[in-house]
Formats: sequence, structure tokens, C-alpha cells
Amino acid sequence: MSDETNPSETTDPTTLSLDELRSLRAELQRRDDVVSYARRVAQARFDLVSSELSRRSSDGEVSDEVTDVLSQHLTGGPARPPRPAEDLSDDELSIELDAICREYHFGRMEDLDEVELGELAAAIQAFEVRVSQDRRARFDRLDALSAELVRRYRDGEADVDTLLDD
Repeated sequence: MSDETNPSETTDPTTLSLDELRSLRAELQRRDDVVSYARRVAQARFDLVSSELSRRSSDGEVSDEVTDVLSQHLTGGPARPPRPAEDLSDDELSIELDAICREYHFGRMEDLDEVELGELAAAIQAFEVRVSQDRRARFDRLDALSAELVRRYRDGEADVDTLLDD
């Protein structure tokens, strides 16, 4: 992820045409799907590492915690409007998370000692925090764009009949 500011992220929504406003909003929603996917995968991996640490500090047997973690991440989560599903595993965020997991040996965590597991957990958590902060900024931008769209419809600057185009 780049630290450079994209002009579309700082442009005043009131200066955009209706088509530009809709297009930018749609692009940010698409990007949020990618970020949300990477964030959920990071959270699941972090929870699995935490479960392994917990397992080691208990009786050493695999607990129901791993099953709970997997079922929560695979079936749970907040309700959100359905969007088309697509494979997001080749996005830069997914690739970055996979690289972090490779570097810290996520695939063989049962062979790692507690210090190595802690380093793995910290690296995944740092990634998730950064992605979550980026996502929060994107939500703020989406809110501003949506508010401008609503204002235009409410004030008659945009035709309500074109809502079906969104």
C-alpha cells in the first residue's frame, strides 16, 4: 500500500460531476471489498495463531477454539449487503499478507516456538491494524460522497429517476 495521497481521495465532492461522483463512489466500494477480504483473512490467521498459543499454554490438546475460530470467520461476521463474489486472492493486500505469513512461517506454526509465534502474531496484527485504519478512512470518504449524492437528489440538482443507474 502506498503512502501517496490519491487526488480522488481529497477532491471536494461538490466539485465533481454526477458521473464522477458515482464513479468514484463505485470504485471506493469495490476497493473496500478487497480491503475487507484481506482484513478478514488477517483476523482469521491471527485468531488461529492465538489459538495455537492458547493450546500450548493449556493441556496441549486441540480444543474447540480452532473450530470456533474457523466457523466464526467462515460463516459469521457483520451483515452487509450482498455483493458479487470474486476471487480477491491476487490483490496486492492478499499478496502482502501471504508474504508476511511466509516470512514468519505461518504454514508450519506447530514447529515454531512461543517467541516465533508471538512474532508471527504481531506481524499479522500490525498488518490488520494498518488495513483497518485504511478502511476507516475509505468509509469516511464514502460517507462524504454519499452525502453529496443525497444532497444533490434532495436539492433537485440530480434527477431522482437516475437512481436506478447506481
